[in-house]
Amino acid sequence: MREITKEWVVKAEEDLYSADLLLRAGEHPMPGNSCFHSQQCTEKYLKAFLVENEIDYPRSHQLMVLLELCAGLDESFLDISQLCRRQESFAVAVRYPGIAIDPSTAEKALQTAKTIRDFVQPRLI
Repeated sequence: MREITKEWVVKAEEDLYSADLLLRAGEHPMPGNSCFHSQQCTEKYLKAFLVENEIDYPRSHQLMVLLELCAGLDESFLDISQLCRRQESFAVAVRYPGIAIDPSTAEKALQTAKTIRDFVQPRLI
């Protein structure tokens, strides 16, 4: 694995850890922020795969755009398209007023990020 890819993986894991901490923050859980970090974990793993394969990608939070680029290299990425689609909405909307996220939604987002991580990691070796 290239050094820059390792850095992307470290950042992705930091987001995953943050998502878990924010969801389980005692008396003041932050499910919206947890969903944001779950989305960020997903995004960074997709970008890690692209970086590892020396593919340029747009600076974007649009997971489906990133996924399409990944699938261009490895069609099996299409297997996680529904998972990525679910995560995509957490990039921006949850960070503004008017959107309330319940803990069960945040838990699903966290588990989805873990599933995507488990899918991408073996493809980075």
